[in-house]
Amino acid sequence: MLTTKQFLQQHPKETWSVRPEQTVRDALLLMAAKNVGAVLVIDHGKLVGVFSERDYARKVALHGKASSDTLISEVMTSNVITVDAMQKIEDCMQIMTDKHIRHLPVMQGTQLLGLISIGDVVREMMAEQKHLIEQLESYIHG
Repeated sequence: MLTTKQFLQQHPKETWSVRPEQTVRDALLLMAAKNVGAVLVIDHGKLVGVFSERDYARKVALHGKASSDTLISEVMTSNVITVDAMQKIEDCMQIMTDKHIRHLPVMQGTQLLGLISIGDVVREMMAEQKHLIEQLESYIHG
């Protein structure tokens, strides 16, 4: 099974971010334009939070707040769960399941390497299982 760093190297994709002083509307526009469910919140080069569709639904919409007047810093998830670059993808599935989250920033020390989603993890695990099945079938049929 791949590490998160290996996965990001094999499947490079851009990571989108906003600053804490931007509005929720700014984040929503970016998320819609890039077709993503979450953005990282970066302040002076440091990861300080994550803002997701779930944050919007639970912390903005349900409270009747206006997205154009609400700052990301007010509603972002600031207690960010991250994974190390050497973490195995299968471990990420367990973390995401246990913590009820859909996005995991990948860190190497203090450096942000990227973001993996639950979809990324599921696709990788399915590919790994398919490969294992093919190997077993090949062994059986000798």
